[in-house]
Amino acid sequence: MNLYVPIFIVVLSNTLYHICAKSTPDGINTFASLSISYTVGAVASVLMYFLTQQNADLIAEYRHLNWSSFALGLSVVGLEAGFILMYKAGWNISTAQIVQSVILAVVLIFVGCLLYKEIITVQKIVGILICLGGLYLINK
Repeated sequence: MNLYVPIFIVVLSNTLYHICAKSTPDGINTFASLSISYTVGAVASVLMYFLTQQNADLIAEYRHLNWSSFALGLSVVGLEAGFILMYKAGWNISTAQIVQSVILAVVLIFVGCLLYKEIITVQKIVGILICLGGLYLINK
């Protein structure tokens, strides 16, 4: 697979995601809306499994699951609900993603260090400071 295809998919999907999250009606409960989103996502995932897997056996695939698929499901609910609630609270689409991404990038530097033994370099510290400076400028 081309190196750029996955990033294109992520950027395109993330753009559509934020447009949809920002367009979620104020009058609907966030989790009611997400229940439809996840139903569509589940159906699409099963269809894509069968379209991309020769000799598909979904039940056999499920035997390879571990805790991460279940935890990912819970984290995705928090992620989706958080963004919808951010937009309902009045965040602009142009800044909500940037603010959370900068905070997330800083948090993940420490997660990488603590859980995956990644090294915090001087460049990463400078990057953190630049990110924090950017947050200051965006929110000013």
